Amino acid sequence: MFNALVVEKNEDGKTSAGVQQIGLDDLPAGDVVVAVDHSTVNYKDGLCIGPGGGLVRQYPHVPGIDFAGTVETSDDDRYKPGDKVVLTGWRVGEVHWGGYAQKARVKADWLVPLPDGLTTRQAMAVGTAGFTAMLAVQALEDHGLKPGQGPVLVTGAAGGVGSVATAILSNLGYEVAGVTGRPETADYLTSLGATQIVPREELNETTKRPLEAETWAGCVDAVGGDMLARVLGQMKYGASVSAVGLAGGAGLPATVIPFLLRGVNLLGIDSVMQPFENRQAAWKRIAKDLPMDKVDAMIHPATLSDLPQLGAAILKGQVQGRVVVDVNA
Repeated sequence: MFNALVVEKNEDGKTSAGVQQIGLDDLPAGDVVVAVDHSTVNYKDGLCIGPGGGLVRQYPHVPGIDFAGTVETSDDDRYKPGDKVVLTGWRVGEVHWGGYAQKARVKADWLVPLPDGLTTRQAMAVGTAGFTAMLAVQALEDHGLKPGQGPVLVTGAAGGVGSVATAILSNLGYEVAGVTGRPETADYLTSLGATQIVPREELNETTKRPLEAETWAGCVDAVGGDMLARVLGQMKYGASVSAVGLAGGAGLPATVIPFLLRGVNLLGIDSVMQPFENRQAAWKRIAKDLPMDKVDAMIHPATLSDLPQLGAAILKGQVQGRVVVDVNA
């Protein structure tokens, strides 16, 4: 028997989450059993711990959309006992039981070998949020972004994706402008490498003008909604925005003018269904281009029993940096 955070739905339709003991026979089908070391807390995790957000299909459920650990048993030749692995995406923690347990059983296709130079703890300080941030930076580079072209905007900069994006971009030599609605996070963002702090209220209102001054050479946007619409009109000619989230809403009250008159590119970033080759390449870039001292500074440690409270907090935008969950503590 081992510990897991189990979410159950009551007769009145409300959910409750708590640490319970389960066994291997309780785990869903899969090729590989992983002894989980660490997981983390993402916005989706907050939904799955709490109301579900339409992500969870069946209860009882074990959330945790990412984890890192050691292979315990494997029916697939690609992995053997003792291998260090990381998992993000594939709807694990949503449809399939996830990483908020001391053991997980998953398909081998969903795993990626842990890159050299990363510990499982550091991998979960990166997690889905950091993996998404790396994909976003790669997409901007693929569309021509280079250091020296001007400031790169990161919206929701104090959150998980924004924190890692800020650290990666700064380490690569970009001038980073971090958007935040929490003035108290300014020092934190500066420590990650942001050279400019942009108050959220400066970008949070729509404008009737479809184009404003050309300001940003690129953007990693975790907010969407009105802010993304406003930012599109401020991009430099031919610049790109990587859209990674919708913390500010799923709507986009914009015009096509920035695309037609300035050649702006809006790049959609999906981290859930990325093929293995893309995942491996992104994790290798993370190990090379993300300074681990900055990663360590982002970490807030947690245990399984802390997760119900943390799940509620992340839905309210009250989590800064990266929560790393030691499932064995």
